[in-house]
This record gives sequence, structure tokens and C-alpha cells, in this order.
Amino acid sequence: MLLIFTHKITNRLAYTARQIFEGILGIEVSFTTKVEDFIKHSGPKITYSKQPLQNEFFIRSNDLLFEQGINDLDIKVSDWDGVPCFFSSGEKSTIPYDIFSASFFLLTRYEEYLPHVKDSVGRYPVKESLAYQNKFLELPVVDIWAYRLLDALMQRFPNMKRKKRAYNFTSVINVTTSHSYALRGVARTFGGFLLDLGNLRFKSIVDRASVLMGFKKDPYDNFGQLIKIHKKFPIKTMFFFQMAEHSAHDKNISPNNSKFRYLIKSVADYSIVSLSTSYVSSTDKTVLKEEKDRLSNLINRPVRYSRLRYNRVSVPTTYRNLVETEFTDDFSMGYTHEIGFRAGTCTPFYFYDINMEVRQPLKVHPFAVHDYALLNYDAQAAIFEKMDAIYRNVKQLNGSMVCIFSNELLGGSHQINWIELYKSFLKRYYV
Repeated sequence: MLLIFTHKITNRLAYTARQIFEGILGIEVSFTTKVEDFIKHSGPKITYSKQPLQNEFFIRSNDLLFEQGINDLDIKVSDWDGVPCFFSSGEKSTIPYDIFSASFFLLTRYEEYLPHVKDSVGRYPVKESLAYQNKFLELPVVDIWAYRLLDALMQRFPNMKRKKRAYNFTSVINVTTSHSYALRGVARTFGGFLLDLGNLRFKSIVDRASVLMGFKKDPYDNFGQLIKIHKKFPIKTMFFFQMAEHSAHDKNISPNNSKFRYLIKSVADYSIVSLSTSYVSSTDKTVLKEEKDRLSNLINRPVRYSRLRYNRVSVPTTYRNLVETEFTDDFSMGYTHEIGFRAGTCTPFYFYDINMEVRQPLKVHPFAVHDYALLNYDAQAAIFEKMDAIYRNVKQLNGSMVCIFSNELLGGSHQINWIELYKSFLKRYYV
């Protein structure tokens, strides 16, 4: 067991140290404020404070983990042997940065609590983030820092024991529009025809008519094909379905449609099925619970996992709502149109509510890649070059590679054959 001596044990410190040592590195950790207990401890140990006691492994602490609430921090990002880091810890410190404070800042999305202008659908803009502005968004820096700390500790304590994690890959299929033309009812179908006609989308008119007359399969209805693909690879796959009423932002099939309900039940026979929340339910707990109960009653099992519409995470409110409606895991921590690690990590972590200064029982599964971010690249070679770099980092760190795909993009008409690209992803990155 690793012992950390500090002048004050706070919730922030306990949360961050446990995530780094137990969550990422697989090392059991405990804390003390008593000098005599620290001296007596014969195993690996660290002092995390302003001054070392003697000549022990020492990390000079920033004030962040001993504060409360939100403050406007002056952060200067520097280079740590080729990797960006911040909160310099001075010459006496065994490592040059207070990675506990830096990790806390990223994991809690501290900067998202600060005043900012949201985008058109209410999201924190990626270009406002410290990681984007300092060009380390595509690096899981929290995990990299943790392993650098491990290297330094192993030099001092070569017999230190730890439980190694294994790399894993999770494919998430997000279903906010299960069908492009089918199952939409008379009024919406007629409106679709008129809209296509008004915009001179003649191909869409032909495709819609072909699907409705049974000559052609709906392009978004690729669920059978996806299940067949998934059977070939021993990976974790998940489908997130919407169970929302029609609105300006949510235009899926009615949750009362019998064929749509049958589709969800049939997919649930082969894969994990959970809730893709609606735009409205992101901020309305009553609607969120209604959608959750609808899906749970349909598939006859508890619904514990969530994905937020547009990845519309607004800390801390959104995650508080998920906790209060008894979700245990969320898969929305990432950016829709930008590849990278929004929370700076490729390891699942628990949500820490800064306003309440407490770790909440909601596990956050960060994703680095959303398929809509790949639309920024016009060739497969460019996509794989970017994906390979992400994969190498996550694999080397024994992390979790979570990728978000949509049946909509996989079934759409594009220059790239996305379903074939998806197969290539699974072959390339599942091990």
C-alpha cells in the first residue's frame, strides 16, 4: 500500500489520488496527517505538502486541492519532456509538476464551471478549453502523467506492487434517428416529400418512395448488419436508443410505434441497450425519468447507462440529474466535432461535483472519437493516421478506447463507405 502524507486530507485530494493510483495505476493508497505514522510506514510513501519532512519522495502541492469552490486560476502550460503539463512544483519536488492538481482540473472539468458562452445547442465550446488552446487535446495527459509518476516511484520503491489494467475497446452506436424515411407516420412523411420537393432534392424523393413501397431498405436501418459485424469481434458493443417525444431537436420515431419498439427489443437480445437522452431531458429530470422508464419497461431490464443528446454535458447540473434519476454510467464526455480527450484521460472516472465538494456515484466513460469528427477528413488514409495515433497512446497506457458511431452516418450517402470503415476500425483497434 502506498501512503500519502499531507497537512490536510480533503475530498479533492482523496478523489484525485485514488483515481491516479487506484483507477489508472492499480496501486492501493491511503492517507495520513500524522508524521509518526508516515515515518513508521515501511512501504512506498509520498509527501504531498508545501515542504518535505526529510529526504522522502516529495511532491510540492499547489493550493487547488485544499481550496473550496471555483476560482479564476492563472494556468501556465509548460513542457515536461515533450508532454504539456501545468502547476509547476519547484526544485525540491521529486517530479517537476503537481500532477494531482493538474489532473483534478481536467477530470472535474473545472474550466467548464467558469463563465463561458455556450454554442448553439448549449455545449461548452471545445475552442475554449485549455487542452485545445495548448494543443494537447489529443493526448490523454492525465494517464501519461500518472505513468511518469509511476516510473519515478519505481526507481525509489522497486518492489512496489500494483494490479495492471488491460487495454479495452468499446464501440457505442448512438441511435437518435433509427429510420430516415420509414415508420414516420402519414403527416411527417407527406411533410418530408414537400420539403424534398421544395429543395429540389429529387434523389431523396425517389429514395423515400422506394423505401415506403418496399423496394428498398431504409438506409439508416442497418442494425442487423451491425449485429452481424459485432459477432465477429470480441468487443464490448452498446446501442443507445432515444425514447423521446418529437421536438425541434428530437425527430426520431415515436416511442409508441410498435415496429420501432420491436427493433429495440430485438437489438437488446444481442447487445447492451441503454438510453440516448433527448434534448429536453438533458435539463428536465421529470422527462429524463419518463424516457428511462419507457425504455426499461420495454426491454424488461434496468437502464443504467446514458448518452446525452449532442454530448450536451453541462457540469454539474446534467450529471446531478443523472445521479438523481439513478443512472450509474455516462458515455457523453467528449466533443462531437473534435477528436480528443475532453477530460484529459482515457480511463473511466467518477464525477466530482465541485460545488458540493463530493464524489458522486456516476462513472464517466470518456470517448476520444465521435464519427462526426471524422467528417473533417476527406480520405481514409487521413482518418486512419489520426485514429492510429489515438490508439497507440491508449494502448500503451492500458486505457479504454471508446468510440461513438451513429447508425445515421453509417447508413448515409458519403464519399467514404462508412460501414466498411467501421469494420476496419474494429479489426484494427479491438486488440
